[in-house]
Amino acid sequence: MDPKRLSSGSQQQVRLRKKRTKREWRPLEDRSCTDLPWFLLFTVFCVGMGGICGFTIVTGGAARLVFGYDSYGNTCGRRNEQIEGVRLSGLDHTDRKFVFFLDPCNIDIVQRKIKSMALCVSLCPTEELKTYQDLKRFAMLNGSELCSYELAGHKYPGLPERFSKCPKLPVPPSKPLPVFNRCTPVDISCYAKFAEAVVTFVGDNSVLHRLIAGVAASKEIIVGLCVLALVLSMILMVIIRYISAVLIWILTSLVVLGSLAGTSVLWWLYIDHRLYGNDTSAKVAKEVKEEVDINRDSGQALLVYAVAATVFTIILLLLMLFMRKRVALTIALFHVAGKVFIHLPLLTLQPFVTFLALLLFWIYWILVLLFLGTTGNPVQNEETGLTEFRLTGPLQYLTWYHAVGLVWISEFILACQQMTVAGAVVTYYFTKDKNRLPVTPILSSVLRLVRYHLGTVAKGSFIITLVKIPRLILMYIHNQLKGKENVCARCLLKTCICCLWCLEKCLNYLNQNAYAATAINSTSFCTSARDAFVILVENALRVATINAVGDFVLFLGKILIVTSTAFAGVLLLNYQRDYAEWLLPLIIVCLFSFLVAHCFLSIFEIVVDVLFLCFAIDTKYNDGTPGKEFFMDKALMEFMESSRRLERAAERGRSRVKEAVSEGAEMKPMAPGTSSA
Repeated sequence: MDPKRLSSGSQQQVRLRKKRTKREWRPLEDRSCTDLPWFLLFTVFCVGMGGICGFTIVTGGAARLVFGYDSYGNTCGRRNEQIEGVRLSGLDHTDRKFVFFLDPCNIDIVQRKIKSMALCVSLCPTEELKTYQDLKRFAMLNGSELCSYELAGHKYPGLPERFSKCPKLPVPPSKPLPVFNRCTPVDISCYAKFAEAVVTFVGDNSVLHRLIAGVAASKEIIVGLCVLALVLSMILMVIIRYISAVLIWILTSLVVLGSLAGTSVLWWLYIDHRLYGNDTSAKVAKEVKEEVDINRDSGQALLVYAVAATVFTIILLLLMLFMRKRVALTIALFHVAGKVFIHLPLLTLQPFVTFLALLLFWIYWILVLLFLGTTGNPVQNEETGLTEFRLTGPLQYLTWYHAVGLVWISEFILACQQMTVAGAVVTYYFTKDKNRLPVTPILSSVLRLVRYHLGTVAKGSFIITLVKIPRLILMYIHNQLKGKENVCARCLLKTCICCLWCLEKCLNYLNQNAYAATAINSTSFCTSARDAFVILVENALRVATINAVGDFVLFLGKILIVTSTAFAGVLLLNYQRDYAEWLLPLIIVCLFSFLVAHCFLSIFEIVVDVLFLCFAIDTKYNDGTPGKEFFMDKALMEFMESSRRLERAAERGRSRVKEAVSEGAEMKPMAPGTSSA
């Protein structure tokens, strides 16, 4: 066979392979599923989470939580089976639907549960029962026996076991909880000790009552202020593009002036100390030699501080000088991000959808966790003699599996939000004619995510889970060992927690850009993360500027919303002259407003980051020539043109310098003796 033909064929295969692997870096219409094995793994994991819920329902844990059970392992309101080794088990409680605690105020604060004996009764006492005669009368009239099952109701007053197997007198009036059929005292004053343990800053019950009364009296104002914070957050997302330039230059000016002022003060202190120290030392050198040494050490310390501050100020000024163009890029990105929210108004609903999804999942997770607390084999507590249900053997690892599910699925929901926003912003950026945008880019992005990229999201969220879980475990260990561990162990734990936190933040940022790359090229998670990382490294200074300046501007926006809401709250709550009555409502409003501002402006931050990645890709693979036209918005195009003008001016300046240097070299006279004869 002809070798030339072989070589030409291999070259053609290489060209075809390169053509196949080359990416156009624009949203693809022809997409394919990415990271399918991870989607299958996540599906299997979710099936396991559902299996845990089904296991708790089948084994009776859910029924024991909802209907309640007594201290002998009997579920209230049902016919029960005999439990081997447990007396008074296997009773028919069909007519006894409520759980009654003999001493409801006996609470274990550490374990957060009632240590009292529990019985199934047919009716909760609605009136206070002061004597055993009252207990007998209640049992005879209502058929609800409040003492242990082996004691006859008509014999309560004369039985010697009444002191240990009957409720503690006086029995407070109670009523059953809705859904969970527990008899709860109407007067919750017996839980004061528990409340004090939970709310440690309250030392006087009257203060607590006044705070709660203030919240109850101001509930309409609190709701109105929360709505105000919501409206302000939505308005700020649109108008921040108009005020970002002012905020950024104010921030830059304050940083520069602050560093110059700090450096000047340090040098002034050093010069003043030298003059005063020399004068003092001349007078008292013979009397107090130690004070002279102290003054000398203080002067050296001030000199070191002043020199360090000077170096820092010089570096800061140089950074501001070289990064001023990149600050202009941040302003342009904020301007375009504001336009994105005008063209894609459904972006403002993303925080609501994400919060609703997280809330529903967390409610489900807590319910299943409570089911697990009443699931398992009956075990007698050696301390109290009461029957409890505990998971033993391999089943005890179900709780750990459930805990991992909390982190992974929560991160998965947040990652779905990031991928949805990234897909919509990518569609907006790479559509030159904004009038031809899809009718609902957000819904189109959601459909692409569900159809093609759930595996990528599952993989990215799992990586975050691998970092977050060890950090949470170390934080738990640190809290458990607080006051017991030595200094080295405490320092090591804090260092590990801090390092894992930093790693988690870096991975979150890289994941977000990887999702944007996936939204553009429909590539797998690892390929997208690598491509995005290369783009970010090539624009490292721009990334640093946008993150530093942009994050601070968004933080100022959060503070603006919180302070505006707090100011409105002070004006509305001013009629309540008691400081304690409107303090708690104001704190609640401020916390809620910060949470709302954080949720909305975090969406704005994602939009800015995705826009920057698209801009970096656009400038790398396009130059504005025919066939390689830019996709960027007009504001970014103006930034590019101004940057090019500055570069051309700098290039002309350098060329003039070179020409002047070359002309000077030509006009230089030749050395004597080198001329021709």
